[in-house]
Amino acid sequence: MRVPAPTGGGHTLPRPMPAPAAAALVFLSSAAVLVLEILAARMLAPYVGDTLETYTAIIGVILGGIALGSWLGGKAADAREPKGLIGPLLIAGGALAFASIPLIDGLGAGLRGAGPATTTVLTVSAFFLPAAVLSAVTPVVIKVQLASLDETGRVVGRLSALSTTGAIVGTFATGFLLVAAFPTRPVIRVTALLLILLGVATALALRRGRGVSAGGAVAVLAASAFSFAASHPCEYESAYYCAYVEHDEDRDSGRALWLDTLRHSYVDLDDPGHLEFTYTAWFGDAITAYAPDGRALTTLHLGGAGFTMPRYLRAEHPGSTSTVLELDPLLVDIAEEELGLELDDDIEVVTGDARNSIGELPDDVYELVIGDAFGGVAVPWHLTTREFTEQVARTMTDDGLYVMNVVDYGPRRFLRAEIATLQAVFDHVAVIGRDGGFDDDPGDAAGNFVVLAADAPLPVDEVVAANRARGASDTVLVGGELEAFVDGAQVLTDDHAPVDQLLTPRPAG
Repeated sequence: MRVPAPTGGGHTLPRPMPAPAAAALVFLSSAAVLVLEILAARMLAPYVGDTLETYTAIIGVILGGIALGSWLGGKAADAREPKGLIGPLLIAGGALAFASIPLIDGLGAGLRGAGPATTTVLTVSAFFLPAAVLSAVTPVVIKVQLASLDETGRVVGRLSALSTTGAIVGTFATGFLLVAAFPTRPVIRVTALLLILLGVATALALRRGRGVSAGGAVAVLAASAFSFAASHPCEYESAYYCAYVEHDEDRDSGRALWLDTLRHSYVDLDDPGHLEFTYTAWFGDAITAYAPDGRALTTLHLGGAGFTMPRYLRAEHPGSTSTVLELDPLLVDIAEEELGLELDDDIEVVTGDARNSIGELPDDVYELVIGDAFGGVAVPWHLTTREFTEQVARTMTDDGLYVMNVVDYGPRRFLRAEIATLQAVFDHVAVIGRDGGFDDDPGDAAGNFVVLAADAPLPVDEVVAANRARGASDTVLVGGELEAFVDGAQVLTDDHAPVDQLLTPRPAG
């Protein structure tokens, strides 16, 4: 039925619900939308990575859902009895929140490593509808509470402010507290359950005892059942990564650490001198060239993950010391429990963002710096800039060596920019890649590259000799050939470092 228009002239109609109840409904429904938005990044990361594109897709999709829900919610509130809509909207929002889990885990497995378009499609599939449905609650509650045209501005303003406040609280509570304290999926399930319970209570209170329909109850139960039945790839989950350890079927003592979509680290529990990945073998070539006598090295590691290189230095360069700047404390625990890491005086771990931690390190200490920090498929942008590179150089001895792992495909615009950035700080720069990796069309030869930088002349011939001694035929680019490859690429700075836009991910297939 159509509700009569609110009266004016100071005459008011009795409100169907107390003002505190209306405030709580718009606050909680809006908070739930932002809880889902923040957690969406953790849900998507194991399948499509944790990049700027991921966050762009999430923000855009959620804002689209909020816009559509607000419009349709207001339209529905004008077309029918608004107080009968609130409970069902909350229940439906909770059911859709439950359903987001099996949707992500079901569809995500087929889209793992996908680009921006499929990342957006996956986000729309799982999170657009819950955002839209929950965002419809606020205009419906506003319509219910409008008892007089004389106070329209006050009611709309107050409830809109409370809706925004709920979104703010949901954002901070999730990002600062919930993600750090609990796994993602239980938080979504609890949020979904609370929305359903709130919806049932609201429906009973506003509809005089009439509850949820049998069809609605079945839909809610099905969504929750699928939510709990969905499988996901995380053996461990932290505020930063979905992680799991994979046993190498071809090497009994081999272990690979996966972080989100990347096979990030590999260690041999019985042979710490074994470097499985091509880029870690290039690290080994550079270290052998720099210290051919196996002498001890004072080393700084930007990123720890599986702690492959600290264990390598301990075994191959006895007496070496390693200071490891690792963002995620969980990775340290995994390395100790499953990857053979034994912390002692020679390996010190500093947890926290390397950009902040490096500022606390002394000058002129490290002979070797190994850069192997990744967020998703890219080096975190704030660890690529000239300003950060200057901090790295500050910590190094006059004859120190910086080796950095970079991943790029296609035109390798990010690789070129990163080389240009290192050239702006260091006197000597070279880069190691696969044979053909620097061609105009590198094909499968693209991927990992290791950039070498120092103020002292680089031992390029010795790097090539070490590479050939282990039977490899990789390319070291230096001098005029390197300049031609860089071809005037931009220097990355704190003010402009579009790493995600420059980087070309691995081609599909």
